[in-house]
Amino acid sequence: MAEDGEIKVYVVEFGDRPHYQLQWRDPITSRLRTKSTKIVRGGLTRDRKNAERLAGELESKLNAGEAVIPSKFSWQEFRKRYEAEVVPGLAPRTAEKISSVLDRFEKEISPQRLWDVDEKRLSAFVSRLRKGDTKMGSGKLSESTIAGHLAHLKAALNWAKLQKLIAHLPAFPKVKRAKMSKGGKVMRGRPITMEEFERMLEAVPKVVGHATASRWTFYLRGLWTSGLRLAESLELYWDRDDKLHPVLAGRYPMLRIPADLEKGHKDRLLPMAPEFARLLEAVPESERSGPVFLLERNDGKPGRPAPDRVSKTVGSIGAKAKVRVDANKTASAHDLRRAFGERWAARLMPAQLMELMRHESIETTLSYYVGRNAERTAAILWREHEKAADQEPRQQADQPSTDGRF
Repeated sequence: MAEDGEIKVYVVEFGDRPHYQLQWRDPITSRLRTKSTKIVRGGLTRDRKNAERLAGELESKLNAGEAVIPSKFSWQEFRKRYEAEVVPGLAPRTAEKISSVLDRFEKEISPQRLWDVDEKRLSAFVSRLRKGDTKMGSGKLSESTIAGHLAHLKAALNWAKLQKLIAHLPAFPKVKRAKMSKGGKVMRGRPITMEEFERMLEAVPKVVGHATASRWTFYLRGLWTSGLRLAESLELYWDRDDKLHPVLAGRYPMLRIPADLEKGHKDRLLPMAPEFARLLEAVPESERSGPVFLLERNDGKPGRPAPDRVSKTVGSIGAKAKVRVDANKTASAHDLRRAFGERWAARLMPAQLMELMRHESIETTLSYYVGRNAERTAAILWREHEKAADQEPRQQADQPSTDGRF
């Protein structure tokens, strides 16, 4: 490679090969690469010049990133570099998601080299995500979740292209468009009702067993009354300042959220819903240490369950309770958060609801929760109309007559 970092391609001759060869040093592996020109070494100046012309063309394409000769650069080497150079700069939850997506891709496709990731294998990956594999413990995914997996893969391969590990980004398969709300947001579920939530509580022992049912019931009540996202709930600690933690002292209970755990990447002190504060205050002070939600694994192994396992367990509870939030999905942890937002949307102004829900922008609040429920709005309109109608006869009776009679 040239001193300025550009790739330099040379014309070389080998005694045991009949053609002129092109040779350069691979910028990734630092190994010499060789490619035949298919021009016979006949000793003619014209043939040598043609080989040098091909060397110049290949050199220009390599330096422009328009040509990469398939190499033995492995998928594992690519992943190791990506996770070392890119992922550490992302939010912890994003890093966990990327790791999960790459793990699933490896399990389904088993790529050996980076250039194995082509249109055919990407299409096969999407097909397997849609079907799922119960034998491998991999459930089928929704179109919106598949789109998220592809977005992370595409970002990783875009980085590979910038690093000149691949010449071109493969075409990614299209996924079906998910149903959208009026605000343009993807509808992945709905707020569940109180009756549905009570059915989920009744289903808890049937899913996790009686030994740990009380802890899972407490957890579901926590999601229902707090509006916490699943990842946030598992990072909620009684006594750790570096984690999300409740502040029960003072006039009003609060939640303190460190920047690493907050979607807006800022340290924030936020109001806590009164019903959640009451739930936490009911816990004896002697038990207020460690994680607020001390869940146990249901396989008998020590330690807390991973977030994806908690998500699946809550989903299993929703399925056992027969609570469906759309035609293809049973209630999840996030649907409990939706229910929380739906309840408070009737009591708070949009800006206040935005703060309570910890949305990054008011558009999210407006799209998901404000004006979404026409029936609720209609009920308020009619209630106010009936109030006005009841007051109107009294107001008329209090006014003096205009026809001269009293």
